[in-house]
Amino acid sequence: MPYSAPPDPDRRKFLRQTSLLSAGVALTQFASIGYTADTQPPATTRSGRIRGYRDRGVHVFKGVPYGADTSTRRFQRALPEIAWTGVRDATRFGASAPQRGDADDQPISEDCLFLNVFTPALRDGGKRPVLFYIHGGGYNNGSGSSPLYHGVNLCRRGDVVVITVNHRLNLFGYLYLGDFGFPDFAESGNVGQLDLIQALQWLREHADEFGADANNVTVFGQSGGGAKIATLMAMPEADGLFHKAMTMSGQQVTAAGPRAASQRSELFLGALGLKPEQSEQLRNIPMQRLLEASTVRDPSRVENSSLYFGPVLDSRTLPRHPFYPDAPAQSMKVPMIIGNTRDETRAFLGGDPANFALTWEQLPAKLREQQYVDLSPDAVIAEYRRLYPDYTPSEVFFAATTAGRSWRGAVIEAEERAKQGAPAFVYQLDWGRSVDEKRRAFHTLDIPLVFDNIHSEGSKTGTGVDAQRMADRMSEALLAFARSGNPSHPDNPEWKPYTLPARETMVFDDSTRMLDDPRGGERKLYEQAPFVQRGTM
Repeated sequence: MPYSAPPDPDRRKFLRQTSLLSAGVALTQFASIGYTADTQPPATTRSGRIRGYRDRGVHVFKGVPYGADTSTRRFQRALPEIAWTGVRDATRFGASAPQRGDADDQPISEDCLFLNVFTPALRDGGKRPVLFYIHGGGYNNGSGSSPLYHGVNLCRRGDVVVITVNHRLNLFGYLYLGDFGFPDFAESGNVGQLDLIQALQWLREHADEFGADANNVTVFGQSGGGAKIATLMAMPEADGLFHKAMTMSGQQVTAAGPRAASQRSELFLGALGLKPEQSEQLRNIPMQRLLEASTVRDPSRVENSSLYFGPVLDSRTLPRHPFYPDAPAQSMKVPMIIGNTRDETRAFLGGDPANFALTWEQLPAKLREQQYVDLSPDAVIAEYRRLYPDYTPSEVFFAATTAGRSWRGAVIEAEERAKQGAPAFVYQLDWGRSVDEKRRAFHTLDIPLVFDNIHSEGSKTGTGVDAQRMADRMSEALLAFARSGNPSHPDNPEWKPYTLPARETMVFDDSTRMLDDPRGGERKLYEQAPFVQRGTM
């Protein structure tokens, strides 16, 4: 059941500080931490007025609805939000989409179509670049409410508008029922993507109100957010809604075919005691029961994990694979940044101390389990020992699992863009070893750097001079890209576009530099096997 959202971390701070104060002193305290309440002018949306607050001069509006409650339209396109009277409070985040596990300290609800706006000014005629962030968590988890995604620092640094967004996830956003004979469910496999399109359409309609340029929108996202962006680049309804794209450790070469997606849907229905012809009964089953049923084991997963849900090649909303057999022509003129971190899997596999003490005898079995590519572990180990003679078994394990999972997909996307003659800029984050010798440049480390949020709750970068220098470099690159379509700026070397065969790559490290094909040996090793996006078969 939906219920009131608890305060976000900044508001919790305010409430703690003012709980014992009189009303007059409370307002003084509110201003002292950078917020302005009663003096904040309302903004006008298509459905009513909203009032947020100001943080260090930036207007912040949270929990702004861009679509209606989806509980009455499960597995269908969302309707527009319902209009309200008066001024709606926009100082708290809206509910996160239904999901299992952490939801960024927010309640979960099927009434989850909310976005958050950070802007330097309202209705001033400004044509500021828009940075529209799509959260990660695969297609299963997450929200736009994490403190790491707060947009105030980017607004202050670059005079831009920042938007973060919630949308339907997991079975609620990507359960494909289109082959089971129910016309209302024809688009069910991609309604999570259609939510994002609806949010981008809302942005286009409201750009002037928030001092933004509707014709200069950069979508950027990490992990699952990057994969969603790659998918949007091949969806006809998204064409023209954004003008630049940045993906961070997130790629989507292929989508699930309708057969594979239907097979997963049948497993899901079976967990509920239903047959495909009874799919309409899903409309009335409690949200939590549906989430529980989604824990049935996915047939493609080596480890014992839940069903995969993701975009579906339904020949309707998604008529082609995102980056197979080539890059989507509709996005050819959209400049794109494609980035990854050097040590991605230390985020997932670094929690097991045994993985840091592997022997050469143990390594083949561990690789067979975790690299996800059907290559001989012995051959992989031999090549890594040739490429990097000083590597320990554990270093080979983390390097091979990183390259043998999603990194190859990022290489394919960059190569296909280069073949197409479409602008692409590639980066690799190597920085991080000085902060955490074990985790190094792990998956998600670049988020607080790009947002310039190294002091935010959840950041693992540390707050030292080196971390701030890296945040300066990466956030300024994003801002330059949003302004011009080229991420070069004076604090970094010239960022050259990715071409073949050079494969120019910006390597962010203590000595940031451009390198050609910096992991060419690993790339050639994994080219021996076809890349198969996990969950699409």
